[in-house]
Amino acid sequence: MLLASLGAAGSPVAGAQAKAGVQAFDGSALVRRAVRHRLDMDQGHPLLRFVLSKKDGARETTKEIIETKDGDVARLIAVDGKPLSADAESAEMARLDFLAAHPELEERRHRSEMRDQARIDHILGMLPEAEIYTLEGMVPCDAGGSCYRMSFRPNPKFVPPDIAADALRGFAGEVWIDKTQERLTRLEAHLIVDVDFGFGILGRVDKGGTVELQQRDVGGQVWKLTGLKLNLTGRALLVKSLNIQIDEGASGFRPMKPGLGYREAIEMLKREGPAGAQP
Repeated sequence: MLLASLGAAGSPVAGAQAKAGVQAFDGSALVRRAVRHRLDMDQGHPLLRFVLSKKDGARETTKEIIETKDGDVARLIAVDGKPLSADAESAEMARLDFLAAHPELEERRHRSEMRDQARIDHILGMLPEAEIYTLEGMVPCDAGGSCYRMSFRPNPKFVPPDIAADALRGFAGEVWIDKTQERLTRLEAHLIVDVDFGFGILGRVDKGGTVELQQRDVGGQVWKLTGLKLNLTGRALLVKSLNIQIDEGASGFRPMKPGLGYREAIEMLKREGPAGAQP
């Protein structure tokens, strides 16, 4: 209906209807629903296994990840596109054995994961109020279907409740939201001013930095982050230089059994090896 209104041609009546359709569109409400759908799914989504490739600066790693009720478990399977050497493979097996023998290490890492997730959820929860959204049109989604394409800019009336949220006042860009499932599929943002941040460490990120992310339905209406690019510079504690160049991609998602524990996941990674997860 909205697309038909935007595409209506010719008459003053059609023009008025189109204008009314645009004015009636509430981008903030759509983003709010998309954020809520994500948070609801994160409370109990099925455990998954997948391959994560990450380029951090000049180094590229490929890991096989298994989600468990105790947190994620990872096995390094390649560096710079090449399989591990015999010595590196032996060291990786020893690391996994050590992790299996010391549950306190997995528990500590899981707590860190939960803290990071809570910070992300905190920021996402403020997106509807922190930005002003403008509908640019309906476009094909990257993975099929139709997406709302919206531009966004900082909301001058937004008052950040803390220093972590203060960074939202510096971002502008575009966001794509799947029409059927109302899930964020893609975001491209850039910093239009220098911003302060406070994710466990104080610092400042320079104007001009970019953030890109992609999400998709990996099966059964389970949405996962499949692409992330960060290109940011700045200073940590206003002294140490920051140069964050990260490019991540996740693929080969497969469901795992409910309630899977981290020790069982370690044995699976050791037993099945790099061929255990197929893209």
